[in-house]
Amino acid sequence: QVQLVESGGGLVQAGGSLRLSCAASGRTFSNYAVGWFRQAPGKEREFVATISRSGVSTYYADSVKGRFTISRDNAKSAGYLQMNNLKPDDTAVYYCAANRLLAVTPKLDRYDIWGQGTQVTVSS
Repeated sequence: QVQLVESGGGLVQAGGSLRLSCAASGRTFSNYAVGWFRQAPGKEREFVATISRSGVSTYYADSVKGRFTISRDNAKSAGYLQMNNLKPDDTAVYYCAANRLLAVTPKLDRYDIWGQGTQVTVSS
């Protein structure tokens, strides 16, 4: 199976932007759908966005729709989450995850491969 490593987190002011990356190694990346999830202190991990194996299908949580864009580059074995107009409520540890399903899903328990997470902090 693939291994996932996130990067690109950091501290940003409200209204700013960050681009998270998810580098994959191991198995063929294009065989995996990719999802991004986040977990704020004291809260459960929640779905953010997902993209299908080919990149044709995407799906977003309502809270990020219109601000975040998920993408992937199978040639580079990498996934991305472009985050614009960030808000303090976006502060969390962001995780990249993968599964071998054909259809995209926001369900956390359908993802069996996880990265270690990257911290995103948005100051007001």
